[in-house]
Amino acid sequence: MVIKSKYDNDSSDILPSAPAPLNASIRLERKHPLAIRWMHWINFPVLFTMIWSGILIYWNDSDNAYRHPHAIYRVGIGKFTLIRLFPDWFYQKLHVPYSVTQGLGYHFFFMWIFGLNGLLYVLYTSFSGEWRFLVPERRSLRDAIQVTLVDLHLRKGLPAQTKYNGAQRIAYTSVILMGVGMLVTGLAIYKPTQAHWLTTLLGGYEMARWLHFWITMSFLGFFVVHVLQVILAGWNNFRAMVSGREIQRAEAPSIEAERRSHR
Repeated sequence: MVIKSKYDNDSSDILPSAPAPLNASIRLERKHPLAIRWMHWINFPVLFTMIWSGILIYWNDSDNAYRHPHAIYRVGIGKFTLIRLFPDWFYQKLHVPYSVTQGLGYHFFFMWIFGLNGLLYVLYTSFSGEWRFLVPERRSLRDAIQVTLVDLHLRKGLPAQTKYNGAQRIAYTSVILMGVGMLVTGLAIYKPTQAHWLTTLLGGYEMARWLHFWITMSFLGFFVVHVLQVILAGWNNFRAMVSGREIQRAEAPSIEAERRSHR
């Protein structure tokens, strides 16, 4: 027989019950690897310098003294010019110096950095598996349309995504292809004799210049939209490209889990 004393109470009568575990509503997610962040921020000033020096070179084509005004960098039919980008008042307002030689020097120097940085980016995303986040999927076009409608306040509710949505996949892949186009057309302009086969393949020297210019305009368009989207997305998205981590809702799909599934 076991005899209990008055001090032999159940532990439940003495110890307070443990509080129920709380479910976290947010988590810290690793979004951008260090290499991608470095290449992103290196590319920003390099591309800006390339475009700026390209504008200086472009002014040379717009100078009537060379008797070749607006022949390439314009929108028109035949000899009729509808729009000529960057007219004289553009340079005057920004106090841009007429310095074609300086523009060529900057352009030819930074093109190697631009090309090397782009090559390293492609190699890194290929070997690390990050390309799987970039390449458009079968549903990317449909998701891109939905994202656009949401941005225009014509629809509510974004499609499910991990690192990038369908619109971002299409845009970032297009930028990589535009970078390749910039290098190819730039090489055809830089060495039209040594790379005559490439220049001929692009339709000749003048056509290579035309393609190079409008790819640059596409880069500018992407840059404007990209900055606006970053502003609209808020600080959390910008911080991810600085620190590599982003605050996510607990129920959101895990980027790291998808990254591990690729291995």
